[in-house]
Amino acid sequence: MGLSRLAALHGVATSYSPSPDATVSVPDDTVIAVLAALGVDAGTPEAVRRSLVATESRSRLLPPTVVVWAGEPLPPALTGLPPGSTVRVEPEPAAGGGRAPGSGPETGTGTTGGTVPRDPAAPAGWTQPPYGIHRLHVRTPDHHEATATLVVAPARVPQPPERTHGFLVQLYSLLSARSWGMGDLGDLADLAAWAGRTLGSGFVQVNPLHAAFPGRPTDPSPYRPSSRRFPDPVHLHVESIPEYGQLHDRALLDDLRQDAAALSEAVLNKGALIDRDAVWELKRQALELIAEVPLTPGRRAAYCDFLAEQGQALEDHALWCALAEEHGPDWHAWPEPLRDPRSPATARARARLLDRVDLHCRLAWLTATQLADAQRAAEDAGMEIGIVHDLAVGVHPAGADTWAQRDAFAHGMSVGAPPDAFNARGQDWGLPPWRPDALATTGYASFRGLLRGLLAHAGALRIDHVMGLFRLWWVPEGRPPTDGTYVSYDAEAMLAVLVLEAHRAGAVVVGRTWAPSSPASARRSPGAGCSAPPCSGSSATGAATAARWPREVAAGLPRHRHHPRSALHRRPADRRSCDAAPPPRPAHPHPGGGADRGRHRHRRVAGAPGPAADAPRGRRRRARRRPRGPPLPGRHPRPDDRRLAPRHRGRPPPAEPPRHLGPVPQLAAAHRRPGGPPRHPGGDHRLAPPARPDGGPAPQGSRTAPPGERPV
Repeated sequence: MGLSRLAALHGVATSYSPSPDATVSVPDDTVIAVLAALGVDAGTPEAVRRSLVATESRSRLLPPTVVVWAGEPLPPALTGLPPGSTVRVEPEPAAGGGRAPGSGPETGTGTTGGTVPRDPAAPAGWTQPPYGIHRLHVRTPDHHEATATLVVAPARVPQPPERTHGFLVQLYSLLSARSWGMGDLGDLADLAAWAGRTLGSGFVQVNPLHAAFPGRPTDPSPYRPSSRRFPDPVHLHVESIPEYGQLHDRALLDDLRQDAAALSEAVLNKGALIDRDAVWELKRQALELIAEVPLTPGRRAAYCDFLAEQGQALEDHALWCALAEEHGPDWHAWPEPLRDPRSPATARARARLLDRVDLHCRLAWLTATQLADAQRAAEDAGMEIGIVHDLAVGVHPAGADTWAQRDAFAHGMSVGAPPDAFNARGQDWGLPPWRPDALATTGYASFRGLLRGLLAHAGALRIDHVMGLFRLWWVPEGRPPTDGTYVSYDAEAMLAVLVLEAHRAGAVVVGRTWAPSSPASARRSPGAGCSAPPCSGSSATGAATAARWPREVAAGLPRHRHHPRSALHRRPADRRSCDAAPPPRPAHPHPGGGADRGRHRHRRVAGAPGPAADAPRGRRRRARRRPRGPPLPGRHPRPDDRRLAPRHRGRPPPAEPPRHLGPVPQLAAAHRRPGGPPRHPGGDHRLAPPARPDGGPAPQGSRTAPPGERPV
């Protein structure tokens, strides 16, 4: 009884329900191990009693975080204060980049004070601060004082346009003839510009672009990065860096470009696999050469602004990258003094490796700049949303984030999923979770910084496993996933921070969930205005018609071998016009499948009432050490998924726009905004011929040129 009570006080579940009619008790050993990861001793009955007394004796006048939603009554944390209490709000300072974080309704500035009455309907003396993360100070008549983080957030995140459609893209597979062996941010900008101008698409969604965990080989999963805060420079388009054109000795650079062209040629035309490590080795050498070119005064000023805005977080990330080059990527194996980012030995290493630290800082800046360029290209093409970025569930246990923020993570724990009807063994993903108590103590600084970095150049953010804002399944190290338990987070505070940062960035939020959700999450998520994406081909939604889905739902199409390539992307061998008939295709192996199945799914998604629908752009390219989702229990990375390795090993399609489109324009027609590209005069789903400069119809046989082939 005492252990259960102690666990409840710290948000640790002692039972869970894998289905509505079943309840499973959590082993005591698991509860004790999870409490230990939270800094609570429960190893013996006497330790449980001591911890209970210590926890219950810490009566708080205020919770660690107080949330005030715009347009809603004040929370009980404020209305329940003793009569005569006084409050003072210390407003959030302006950000280093010059943006005032407290943007929003300026209903109060500076320091506010007054008396908080017990009646929540008449909060006399309370002046609503602007949107932001503030410090709340309370003093009672008997001179007790308390301080808490005050989050003032809008009622909802920015809402998407009424109807739109877009593409799902694995960026590494979006390579073109100019790529260095894998897709890059230049290819992403081109795709966004083409899709927005030609199809009237509203967005392009990409896989997580977080900084990967280095090594030989590099950890392949984009969902197990070294850092979620900063992007990976492997996605840089080298030729788009301004200093690239100012190199005088270009012999080595030309050799690197030839090697990169050979990589692209092998993938595009010879059936080779994408080799991320080979691509990064070439880009790394090229980027080191480019970094030797001095920045112009204007570029130097922009770089300094970026350094000031990112602050300590960027410096820690760059230092970890530099130390990983010397001592290997697993910081647990580094010399003991270097495992602490604030130790004197680490400070000396920072000074010694200053040039490498500056290089990694500059690479982060260059990548952020090209991310901004891709979003700008999407907006210029008329996209209502633009680039949709993806937030992974967690990070690698030995990566930069766990080193720089090691007090914020529960070491010895891993995030996973409980046993269910689909996997009786449960799942262990090998991702250390954030400690909810550490997040609250720091005012959710780590979460805020993460969101600001991702939303800075995004039109929308997709959160993988959004229920992780409410609770996560913790698995103690060395135990099977069946021996895990749920740990709860302050969902009100997490959602408030998410809504606030999305409001500041003007970005839409899409939450993906595939685990059992709690009643509280079902109530609050729609209220915050987050969209939720089902998959039209999944068993959970297969029986329901798309027209019955809620309006907040963002519809999507599956990506697997039974989804026909021709339904989304046809590339004839010759360069015939857009009006030419598609080449013949073999019969689909499944009755009723093939293009008919693909068209049916597109029509179904187009009929959904939600704000957005998306479709994968072509078939995924096979990649060496294929990036996939979280690992199966006891295995990481996953082996190649043979479902995605096609039997017909023809050359994969390039990243240029398709010559023929199947059902994709059905989505475009269903969601098209006024002034979008017209349908073909014949009423089919091919692209209309381009118009002549004089406004007349285009000659027969002409086609819409891809971005790289348009005359200048």
